[in-house]
Amino acid sequence: MDLEENMNEFLLGIFQHVVEIESQVIITSEFKDISNNDMHIIEKIGLDEPKSMSTVAKALSVTTGTLTIAMNALVKKGYVERVRSKEDRRVVLVSLSDKGRGAYEHHKKFHKEMMKATVEKLTKEEKAVLAKGLGNLMEYFEEYKGTIQGSK
Repeated sequence: MDLEENMNEFLLGIFQHVVEIESQVIITSEFKDISNNDMHIIEKIGLDEPKSMSTVAKALSVTTGTLTIAMNALVKKGYVERVRSKEDRRVVLVSLSDKGRGAYEHHKKFHKEMMKATVEKLTKEEKAVLAKGLGNLMEYFEEYKGTIQGSK
């Protein structure tokens, strides 16, 4: 197997493990009432200022209607708070409740540990090469996503 085939196998395996393990590690007894997808919505809402539904939907590459269905459940479960904008009553703003902030921090901890395991044995130069390669991969995905959306 050549180097590119080997790297492809690593990427496929990593993706599979992240999806599988994340759902087991992140969804603990404390957060058993939400899914992995819910956790990613919570991540996109973040800890900063409230965000509009359309901003969160765009960040997740879903329609506002699709997000609304998931958001209704997260509000009902107490993870998200929803209010109308004072400047424009048509705009719905979402932010995390205390429970949602706890879930966000829990998710962030998993990703921080994953990144630590990835780079802790690398030299500064190796980290730079890895970051460059991952940046190239991200750029490819963004361009590819654009071609898919453009063909619809």
